[in-house]
This record gives sequence, structure tokens and C-alpha cells, in this order.
Amino acid sequence: MISFTLNGQTVQATEDETLFDIAKREGKTLPHLCSGYHQFNKADGNCRLCVVEVEGERTLSASCMRKASDGMVVNTHSARVEKSRKMVMELLMADQPTRETCPDPKSHFWKMADEVGIETSRFEAKEPVKADITHPAIAVDLNACIHCTNCVRACQDLQSNDVLGMAARGGKSHISFDQNDLLNESTCVACGECVQSCPTGALLPRDPKTGETVLSDTAERTVNSLCPFCGVGCQLTYHIKDDQLIKVEGRKGPANEEKLCVKGRFGFDYIHHPHRLTKPLIRKEGAAKEPIDPANPLSHFREASWEEALDKTAQGFKRYQPSELAGFGSAKGSNEEAYLFQKIVRAGFGTNNVDHCTRLCHASSVSALMEGIGSAAVTAPFMDALKADVIIVIGSRPAQNHPVAATYIKEAVKKGAKLIVMDPRRQGLTRFADHMVQFKSGSDVALLNAMIHTIIEEGLVNQDYIEKYTEDFDKLADKIKDFSPDAMQEICGIKADEIRTIARTYAKAERSLIFWGMGVTQHVHGTDNVRSLMALALITGHMGRDGTGLHPLRGQNNVQGASDSGLIPMVYPNYQPVASKEVHDKFEEFWQVKLDPEPGLTVVEIMHEIQAGKLKSMYIMGENPAMSDPDANNSRKSLSMLDHLVVQDIFLTETAMYADIILPASAFPEKTGTFTNTNRQIQMARQALNPPGQAKQDLWIICEIAKRMGLDWSYESAKDVHLEMEQIMGSLNGITWDRLEAEDCLTYPNGQAVLFGEGFPTANSKGRIVPTDLIPPDEVPDTDYPFVLTTGRMLEHWHTGAMTRRAAVLNQIEAHPVASLNPKELNKMGLEAGDMITVSTRRGTVDIHARPDRDVPTGMVFIPFCFKEAAANLLTNPQLDPYGKIPEVKTCAAKITPSKP
Repeated sequence: MISFTLNGQTVQATEDETLFDIAKREGKTLPHLCSGYHQFNKADGNCRLCVVEVEGERTLSASCMRKASDGMVVNTHSARVEKSRKMVMELLMADQPTRETCPDPKSHFWKMADEVGIETSRFEAKEPVKADITHPAIAVDLNACIHCTNCVRACQDLQSNDVLGMAARGGKSHISFDQNDLLNESTCVACGECVQSCPTGALLPRDPKTGETVLSDTAERTVNSLCPFCGVGCQLTYHIKDDQLIKVEGRKGPANEEKLCVKGRFGFDYIHHPHRLTKPLIRKEGAAKEPIDPANPLSHFREASWEEALDKTAQGFKRYQPSELAGFGSAKGSNEEAYLFQKIVRAGFGTNNVDHCTRLCHASSVSALMEGIGSAAVTAPFMDALKADVIIVIGSRPAQNHPVAATYIKEAVKKGAKLIVMDPRRQGLTRFADHMVQFKSGSDVALLNAMIHTIIEEGLVNQDYIEKYTEDFDKLADKIKDFSPDAMQEICGIKADEIRTIARTYAKAERSLIFWGMGVTQHVHGTDNVRSLMALALITGHMGRDGTGLHPLRGQNNVQGASDSGLIPMVYPNYQPVASKEVHDKFEEFWQVKLDPEPGLTVVEIMHEIQAGKLKSMYIMGENPAMSDPDANNSRKSLSMLDHLVVQDIFLTETAMYADIILPASAFPEKTGTFTNTNRQIQMARQALNPPGQAKQDLWIICEIAKRMGLDWSYESAKDVHLEMEQIMGSLNGITWDRLEAEDCLTYPNGQAVLFGEGFPTANSKGRIVPTDLIPPDEVPDTDYPFVLTTGRMLEHWHTGAMTRRAAVLNQIEAHPVASLNPKELNKMGLEAGDMITVSTRRGTVDIHARPDRDVPTGMVFIPFCFKEAAANLLTNPQLDPYGKIPEVKTCAAKITPSKP
């Protein structure tokens, strides 16, 4: 600590604190336009408005750059300082339109002008330039730009997108997107970080409906909440006017530090879409479930009262035996909703046939991690990339699917970490990678085992760690002899020397961290893929320390929390096994109800049982299996065969079209609850708006159905549910509702960000190493189907598109279904960008626009699964991983032909 004088008062500080921060802490916020405006931008002393006078020095110092030193005497508002600030503001104002004609008269710039006491400038204005309104999300008016470079630093340093920079020289210098491109024609990914960092209104968000700019301070109120999309769990603030969301800004959350992506910042208006369900609907008597008229899908339904819809819902469920019932819960809902949903299926239906989307994304991760280390959650947060020396990203595309998490990986590389990207396709992180390992689709085990072979053969294992914290290393060492890089290079398509190099890089580092996604898990050998990744970490001791470990990046906003809360057929909340008599008896006693002792059916198994005539009725909340399930034609057939299907959702999804009863529910900003992100961080989401029309809160709907089924439930709010969860879920020890309301974010268990430094939650506290064999994909290309089809998400759209395709900005940016192919393949077929092609597999056919993409290797086609007009899952393979019961949607054989005119 040091001591110095600030405005005549003695203050204490640390040597690394700036005068700006010290003054703010002491209750004196200084005028500022650059680094002080955006707290996560690094300071650069650019605007010169925050200058202070240090006694004995000739020049004034930018307080955002100047560190405190012992004994210094500082004055923040001396006459000299005040005069300088007025001159700076006057010079900056010369580059501004008048307050009446500027893009945003309520901007931070004009607030600072008022604070400094300057109304007009005597200096000559610069020559005006034309505004750029080509982009649907962001309006650019450089007439209001003061060259503070906040936007440049936000783009380059915070998001690492490197789109913005300064162009030209002298008086003609200006902010530039790429090479002076219009914003809509640049490589901008519309994360909006530049907008949030701009103090003048030169960059402003646009209203999704009208295209008009949304000015500062136009909201009537704000609500702090969370992003409803991926598993990163970004904290944000909703801006509301006339009961409409008009703008979203990132806030200081532990997972995002104010950052957002294009979906989080500009994808909010889906909640106001005219397609919102606002009244309960019941299928008309005699109305067939197929075929569905896409032009008028509501023609088969009639409006009903809540009383009638809920009575028919419960009566329908009570007609069937427990084995004839099932439920699909939602990873988009809160922890409390997930808990109640699995409880109503188990306690009300009398069955464990309850599942959710984890079965289609990380079921194999859960299976392998529980088997190996006794825990299914991540061992370290994604922010630990900043502490790692080596980062492996395999089967995941964070820059597209988890953009804010990707910022930490990019920053780590800039700070010196080595990045190894392993994927059949190149991606956004490729340009940051030291090694882009583009292996053949479905050959993960061959590649990973060859790495393990190298590490063992060259003595790069951590023997002390192996002896203390692992078991069955000898089995691995024996098995791995057959997997030399030389033997595997032909199988995986990566040269033996390259395999050895990346293996050494990972093993020799002080701290290495592995990220993976659905490119690893959605295979018939997905569990083996994760077993191999675990083996890499365990034999090298890259576990239990900062900057090390295993991180399966979660796809949906609450897939971690929904799994923790028990939306899985073989476990109760907190992963307590259904098959354990002790656990079963504990839940029977706690819930005071008779429970089924046998594990239930998974998503795909439920669809099979429907067609076998064994399952007759389902309750689906916030899931869309008609789009998300593999071999979707078969899933749709199953849905059409149900005697009684109840769908609870916010839109008439492809699944809801098959329903007998549709219950209009609440969207994310219309509810309060807790959500658990991919880092095991439990966060509080707060209701910003009421559901439209007669739509109801999801918790209310579940409780009303439960009451009609004879369950004595008296929950009045999500808080009541959370209080019950605390009693039965050990992971929530100390994580109370009141603490979450006050602190916004708590990490389980017990606040530990990094787990397993002293062993694992297994019987012997050791991690089990499980050797793996080569298992080829269920389908490989042949003469009839010579392409590999792979599917996934895209940056602008999320999951099945039910929300993002009803968000105006997102749907303008990516409006049409596309299939991405290497340009060489298009040239072979004589096709150009945008031409229609027909993609076929043994399960179905879609017509779709072709898009050239050099990231896609020859022999492969990629189709995102968010477009209902060309649903990728009409084509995908439902063959299951025998352990995780996850379908192989990441690879199957396909053929491509030009579409007929």
C-alpha cells in the first residue's frame, strides 16, 4: 500500500491502481470518453478529458494511465485542469454535429460536455461524410466520431475480431471497417461490442422492427438478466419502453465481462413476434395430424380456455399406464422448471421416461465423465484458457457457437498460449491456431490414441500423478501399442510427424486445457472419443490445477442446469442413480410418492417405443424433436402416432403442429429463475415483461397440471421450488435463492471454479482410464453416397431456429437455408454460389442453396439444422452410441445433385 494526497485528502492505494480508479473509489468520477467509458477496454489516455495535475510536473497526466506513487500530490479539478478539459472538449465538439442534429443527443459525449461546461465550439468543423445504414443491426455515422478508438479496442482487444481500425492520415484519418468497406460488406460478425463502447452515437443499435436508431436513455426501465441462447451464460441488461424490449447491453458478468455476441445483443425481439402463442389450443375433433398445411397450420386447432385445456391435459395423461407415458423437458427453461418437470413425470406419471436435449448433444460426455471421474460437469471454467499454456479445441467451433467463450481463447493466444484446433472443418479459430489439425470425419479415436501412444512411448507421462490419482494405466499402455502415429496416419488423414508434434506440445506444457463440443460427442463412438480425451489429461496430470482440465462446452443456455436438476431418465437430481435402492427410497420419502425403480427411456428410444405401440402419450415442454431429432421424418411419424400429445411452448413449432393440446408459455425475458452455465455458474434471470395475451408462466402451467393429476403441490414461485431443490441436491449447498438474488452468480460446488486437485468423487478417489478401440462411423461414403454430411449450428441462428429465425436482425443476416461445400466441389458440378442443389441420404432429401466455403474439405457437405425449409435432420442417422445413447448426427453418407429447374 502507498499513501498520497488527492484533492487535499490523504488516501491509500496499491501501486497498480490508476488515479482514475482511485478518484472514482473516493467518490470523484472524472470526466471521460475513452477507457473510463468502457471499463474492460484497456486504458490508452486518448481522449485527454480525465487529465489531472500532479504537483511539481510540467504536464498534465491522463488519470486512466497514471499509476499512484507514494507521496505524490494530485489535484483533479485545479484551474489548470479545468481549463485544459474545456479546451479538449471544445476541440472534440468541433468534430461533432450540433446537439440538435447529432445521431444521439443523449449520448455520454453530451453529458460530458455539460459536466465540463462547454456548449459550442469556436473551431471549424470537419467535412461531413455519408452515414452507413447498410447493416440491419448497427447504424454508422462517423460525423459523430471523435477518434477515441473505443470501438477499435473493443473489436481488437475484447472480441479479437480485428475488423475495425484507423484508416488514412492526419485530418482525414477515420475509423474503418476492414478496407474501408461498408459495414454490411465487411467481415463484421455484429457482436455489437463497438456499439456498447461508443460514447458519441457514431455507432448505434437499430430497432429490429423499424430500422430506426435506438438512442441512449430512451428506455423507461431496465432489468438485469441473462442471455437466453448458448451455454456461456452472459449477463445482460434489458432496456424496455412501452412494454417492448428495445435494446440489450452486456453487463459485468463473470462469464462475459460486458461482452455479447450477435444473438445475445440483437436477437431479443423474437418475444414480440406475431407468431407468439397467446391462447390455449385444442385439436379439432377429427382433424388429422398429417399432412400438415404449412400455409395454415392453425386450421386444425380451436381456441380453448385454460380450464378446459388443463383439464383435458390431465385427463389424457391419467388414461394411460406409467409405461405408456413420457416427457421431454427443456434446456431453455430454468433450473426450477426442469426440476418440476422431471418431478411431475416421475411423481405424477409414475415413470422415469423423461429426457431432454442433452441426449442429442453431451450424453456421451456425461457417460464417459461419470464413468471415469465421477462427475459430469466441466473441471475448469473456459476463462481458465487465460491461465493455460496449451489449449486444445476439438470437435467444437467456439467462434461460431460460443463466441464470448472464444474471446478468452483468442486472448490467451495473443498472450502466448499455443492453440491446437482439431476438426474436420476449418473454422473461426483457425487463424489463431498454431496447429490446424484437419482430420477425417469420424476418426477421432485414431488421432487421439496416436497422441496417447506418442506420450507413453516417449516417456512424457506424469508418473507421479498416474500413481496417485489414476487407475488402469497399465491397460491403456498395453492397448495403445497398436495405435502408433505411423499406423494411424492413413486412418485419420494426419501425418505421423504432425501427430507427434501436437502430442508433445500438449504433454510437455506446464498447463494444458481441452475444450470439446458435439463434433466429439455425436458419433456412435462419442463416448470413446471422450474417454480418449480424459486419458490424455489423466496420463499427463493436466487436471485439478488452474489452466488445466476438461471442458465440454454446453450448447443450450441451461443444458447443464437441466441435467443437474434431473431431466435424465437414469438419474434423479444431482445425478443420483435411479437404479440405486438407497437413492430411490430417499426420493420416495422426500417426495412422499411411489416411484418407478427402473431407469427410463431416452429421446430416441421413446420414439421407437411409440412406433412399437407401447408409448401412447407425451408431455413436451420447450423442445422441438420434429426438427432436432435425427431421421426427423421418422420422429414426425412417431409424434403423429401418439394418442395424446401435449406441447407447452411459445411458438407453433414443427413439434406443436402434431399436438392434441398446445399450452402457450413464457419466453425467457418473461420469467424469473436460476440458470447454470457451462462453467457450473448458477445465475439469476429476472422477469422483464409479462407473457402476451393469455400465455402463462411455465411453472404455473406445470403446477396446474400436477394439481389435476392429484399431486399436492403448493409452489407459488421459483423461489419455493429452489428451496426444495436445496434440500435434495448437495451441489446447492450454500447456494440459496437469497444469495443468488444478491450476488447474481455462484459457482458449485462450494464456489470451486477448478475441481479435482486432490482426487475425484469416485470410490477410490482415482480417475479411471478406459482404453478405446477403433469403431468406424455407422455410415461411410460409397459409390452411391460419396459425400460425408455433417450438421451443426451457425453464428446467427441457434438450435432449431424457433427463436432466432423470428428475430428480425438475425433472420436478415442469414435468411435462407444453405449447404456449405468446398468451391472445388461446386466447380466439378458446374454450380455457382446460391444455386439450388439436392442433398440426399438413405433417410431423406432436401433442396437447398449451395454456399462455397473453403473451410469445408472436399468430399463433405455441411448443413445447419435451424432451417425448417430444408431441415438437416431429415437426413441424419439415428444410430446410437451404445453408452451415451446419443445419435450419430455428425456424420453420414450423402449424395449431391443439381436441383431440377
